[in-house]
Amino acid sequence: MKLLVLNGPNLNMLGRREPGVYGQETLESLEQELMNAAAEKGIQMDVFQSNVEGELINKLHETGADGVIMNPGALTHYSYSLRDAVAAISVPVVEVHISNVHAREPFRAVSVTAPVCTGQISGFGFDSYHTAVDYFVRRFSHETS
Repeated sequence: MKLLVLNGPNLNMLGRREPGVYGQETLESLEQELMNAAAEKGIQMDVFQSNVEGELINKLHETGADGVIMNPGALTHYSYSLRDAVAAISVPVVEVHISNVHAREPFRAVSVTAPVCTGQISGFGFDSYHTAVDYFVRRFSHETS
């Protein structure tokens, strides 16, 4: 199984950006955590972060992954082009958020991308990503058995 972890705008600032909301750990530490967890489970994982909407869309169009874990950042709330890119691919996508978007500013509770995703996980810090990995492990083990 191959997974793509796609992180959107400002997630490169983890550890420096609003540590009270997003924590002290960096994107690099998140990526390393995920790569280690994936390797232990026999999963091939690719990670990608961009502050540029079009680069995220291109990565979705080009993915050869079996599943995508996507944190669109602020694009969650208004990017119809990212939404359409998710809808255009046949790969399941799980939307994740580090913070509980439903407990923050009202605009953050609206996701234009979630309706075309398999599901959304938010509010568990980096564990949101790990939960998505576990979902894909279970999903693909059921499909192959």
